[in-house]
Amino acid sequence: MEHFHNIFILWTILLVTIEKGFIAEGLGVNWGTRATHPLPPDIVVKMLKENGFNKVKLFEADPGVLKALGRSGVQVMVGIPNDMLATLSANVRAAEQWVQQNVSSFISKNGVNIRYVAVGNEPFLKAYKDTFLNTTYPALENVQAALIKAGLGRQVKVTVPINADVYQTDTGVPSGGNFRSDIHGLMMKIVKFLSDNGGPLTINIYPFLSLYADPHFPMDFAFFSGTSSPVVDGTISYTNVFEANYDTLVWALEKNGFGSLPVIVGEIGWPTDGDSNANIEYAKKFNQGLLDRISRGIGTPKRPTPPDIYIFGLVDEDAKSTEPGNFERHWGIFYYDGAIKYQLNLGNNQTLKPAKGVRYLARKWCVMAPDANVMDPNLPDSINYACTYADCTSLGYGSSCGGLDVKNNASYAFNMYYQTMNQQKGSCERFHNLSVITTIDPSPSSSNFGRTSSNCRFEIMIDVGRHETKVNPGTSSATKIKHYFSLLLFVLVVVITEM
Repeated sequence: MEHFHNIFILWTILLVTIEKGFIAEGLGVNWGTRATHPLPPDIVVKMLKENGFNKVKLFEADPGVLKALGRSGVQVMVGIPNDMLATLSANVRAAEQWVQQNVSSFISKNGVNIRYVAVGNEPFLKAYKDTFLNTTYPALENVQAALIKAGLGRQVKVTVPINADVYQTDTGVPSGGNFRSDIHGLMMKIVKFLSDNGGPLTINIYPFLSLYADPHFPMDFAFFSGTSSPVVDGTISYTNVFEANYDTLVWALEKNGFGSLPVIVGEIGWPTDGDSNANIEYAKKFNQGLLDRISRGIGTPKRPTPPDIYIFGLVDEDAKSTEPGNFERHWGIFYYDGAIKYQLNLGNNQTLKPAKGVRYLARKWCVMAPDANVMDPNLPDSINYACTYADCTSLGYGSSCGGLDVKNNASYAFNMYYQTMNQQKGSCERFHNLSVITTIDPSPSSSNFGRTSSNCRFEIMIDVGRHETKVNPGTSSATKIKHYFSLLLFVLVVVITEM
């Protein structure tokens, strides 16, 4: 009986270990680097590990980022930007060189755990007007051929991240789902190719954009607790747009003979600024609902097993294009500097942890001079100049700093320019004697540096020149869990054998 008691204890520990490791093993995030003052990659990798993000999706093969991910245990999906598709589609040799430089080299020399290569990013988006229609599939073929030639055909899989606008439903319910008629043939070629080569299809789903595009879109249906406006599809009632959207794709795949093709959710999230519906309250509500689904293992009615999900995104990016909207620079669950915007429960009583070791520029801000007149004829041009070269998206209507008066509005613009220019001498003197440097934090209701009782922050940028690049941050929590798991199995086998 004592042997059985020991086995029971060991098995209980094993189950607890598996349960505690679930979040760490299954949580992915997008790491974008379009920032004027990006966090040092080694700090980001440490932040990923401390928060249990063990899968990361990159939009391009940044050497510094990939080196930092070396031997970290973090699984990597590395992206190929759309503007490279033409080159890679025209010449298989170009694809071979890209794979050698950005995949093979980092796997063999740096120990980067690259699992996927994402060929393009939403290349069939209607806004692109067929720009990448003829290059995506040939590029996909050439990259796959290059991976096989490099001996990585089994280890690294290709995928194509697509936007949800590549499929639609004519019936208004998921079961009516099919691919857009104008690209149906092309999608079939891609889907078949992925199926033949063991690659998944990657889909980006943005409930926020549904709300942004249609002011009459039912608010609760955008989140994970919607009940007032369900979409009824036969015996199934869809209470949130994520499940309805995902299952529309699954129906499209089934109708075309690929019902078992793996699907990854490559991007999903909620922005915190740049629009009246982009705020911390809604972002926390959405992302917490998403994390709860992941931790509970909830899939969709068509696919009860949850897919791999990559949250969008990790940190804010102040150099992203604002063509889709001002919110584009505010998708991060962390601020640009790795500070926590809002707290999330990651499961097992784990909460978000901020970046550590971040170094900032000097504690000073550029603001409108106390004696400057808001009626000065040079003020509009000065604000416009500042916002042309710096990020002023938080000043828009409904945004976090949208309620500032004229003077504070100007101060925000002047400071963003000053910080973006690394507080260089003369950068606060460009505004026709309307500005002055201060060492007192001008953030509304500020109590100390960088944290305010409101959500409007007058930033001080990261001092990128003071950070040393460090790589190989060590073993991830996921790797440690796997080692512990293997050890417990070994002990369990020994105990049983001795019986």
